[in-house]
Amino acid sequence: MRRTWTIIGVADVAGSFSWYQALFGQPATLPAHDYFGQILDTDGTVLLCLHAWGAHEHPSLTSPRGGTPGNGLLLFFRLDDFDAALQRARALVTRLEEEPSVNPATRTREFSIRDPDGYYVTVSALPAA
Repeated sequence: MRRTWTIIGVADVAGSFSWYQALFGQPATLPAHDYFGQILDTDGTVLLCLHAWGAHEHPSLTSPRGGTPGNGLLLFFRLDDFDAALQRARALVTRLEEEPSVNPATRTREFSIRDPDGYYVTVSALPAA
C-alpha cells in the first residue's frame, strides 16, 4: 500500500489542528510541533498534514502571499459519519460553501466548507460496506 501525505500551509498549526479534529469528530490532542502537525485516523493513517507558513525553506510554503491559499486544491474527505460531520461543520463555520446534496458522479451525499485558512473542504459520505 502506498499513501500520500497532503501538506497544507496554515497560519496557526494548533488552531487548524483543533479545527480539523473537531470536523472529524476526533478527541482533542496537540500537534507534535508548533510548526507541524499530522491529523491521523484511528489506525494511524495520515489524513492531513498542517505546516506553518515560512517555518522551513520549502519553496511552496514560504508565505501565503505567493498565491491564494487553496487555489487549485480541493481537500476531499470521505467520512463514515456524514450526518454527525455535517452537524460538527455547522458548528465550525458561519455558512456552508455548498449545502448537502447528492453528487451525481459518486452518488454520495456531500457538502463543502472553508477551513480557517480559506481552503475549500468537501466532506463526502462513505457508503456502508
